[in-house]
Amino acid sequence: MSFTTEIQPGVCQEPDTVTQDYVFNHTMLRVKDPQRSLDFYTRILGMRLLRKLDFDEARFSLYFLAMTKGETVPDEIAERQRYAFGRQSVLEFTHNWGTEADDSQYHNGNAEPRGFGHICFSVPDLLAACTRFESLGVNFIKRLDKGMKNVAFISDPDGYWIEIVQADLLGEMGRG
Repeated sequence: MSFTTEIQPGVCQEPDTVTQDYVFNHTMLRVKDPQRSLDFYTRILGMRLLRKLDFDEARFSLYFLAMTKGETVPDEIAERQRYAFGRQSVLEFTHNWGTEADDSQYHNGNAEPRGFGHICFSVPDLLAACTRFESLGVNFIKRLDKGMKNVAFISDPDGYWIEIVQADLLGEMGRG
């Protein structure tokens, strides 16, 4: 029998079969300055901007980014938009116009009261990625030599935490 789910209180072991075609599509982060955020996520982490949507009447823009790993992304706008909303692991930025010029800050969920915690990127070589982040002046929340082994945390321009892991180093995490 193949693995389907770990057993814990509250876990539905046999979800409705219709849900097996659902896709976890995106997580949204509010950003103050889209240029800074886009630079960070595209240059530092290698994401690609799939789509930008402007809502003039409500004075905000949405940006949809993803790791495309050489996939063919549709050129035609409507097809690209369907692609962005039909795939897994998309990061959406919401930019409320004018916030880039004010002194407000978004709560990253890691200060009191705690809530949202972080997003995570898995990299093929954790040490090399952290060395690269260091050379690019990325802010570290937790370096590899502190706390939990084989896990680093960096932060983006808005202070959101990003966990950095290497999958093949985590087999024994949380065990014993």
